[in-house]
Amino acid sequence: MRTFERKTKEPDHTIRPYEQRDREVVRRICCETGFLGEPIDAVFSDREVFADFLTRYYTDIEPESSWVGEKNGQVVGYLLGCKRWHLNRWWNLWNQIGLAFKVGWRLLTGHYDAKSRKFLKWIVTRGWRETPAAPSQSAHFHCNSLKGHRKIGIIRDLIMTLFEDLRKHGVPKVYGQMVTYDSRRTERVFEYMGFKVVSKKRISKYEKTVDKELYLTTAVMEINETREKKSIIYDLPMG
Repeated sequence: MRTFERKTKEPDHTIRPYEQRDREVVRRICCETGFLGEPIDAVFSDREVFADFLTRYYTDIEPESSWVGEKNGQVVGYLLGCKRWHLNRWWNLWNQIGLAFKVGWRLLTGHYDAKSRKFLKWIVTRGWRETPAAPSQSAHFHCNSLKGHRKIGIIRDLIMTLFEDLRKHGVPKVYGQMVTYDSRRTERVFEYMGFKVVSKKRISKYEKTVDKELYLTTAVMEINETREKKSIIYDLPMG
């Protein structure tokens, strides 16, 4: 098993802590990459609700656990982390209630087209059943980057920055949940990266939109395991 160990030598990018001025660009990147690395608009038209669901806790409640990657002065990637998992659990419950009222009103007023209604139906009727188990006492993260910035450098360095922060705070493990399919991001790839796949479930939300079987996979990293291992470079978007 291998782990991320070293950041990029002589990088052409900068990793820095998330700041409030980054909120809108983080939300935009989230939406631009939300459908398997492509814009979420293909399956869901409400970018405000989508970004609120995926990013609002991190940017508004625990911004100190997040970072952005810049290239040529522009934010092109982000990592949103959570060390306060108990707070995250209760806050998400409150946030989902608020989003339910917002979405309900927009449904009543004809805000959504057929594809968006299908997406929302999946969330309500099947999403919770197709979400794999995740560690209950663990940090977690969500990251993404724009096209052209996924293969090397920025994503790896963002994840390494998170690991350093978790070690500093004595957090023993962290997990991420990623969409996997076919030969991309398989269990073997995760193990090569130093993560351990602990659960996965087939998801149906993109049926008839994507001609392949998709899975939502939970991968866990033990932060304080032995560090005498080589670094690697790999694409790890979270969309």
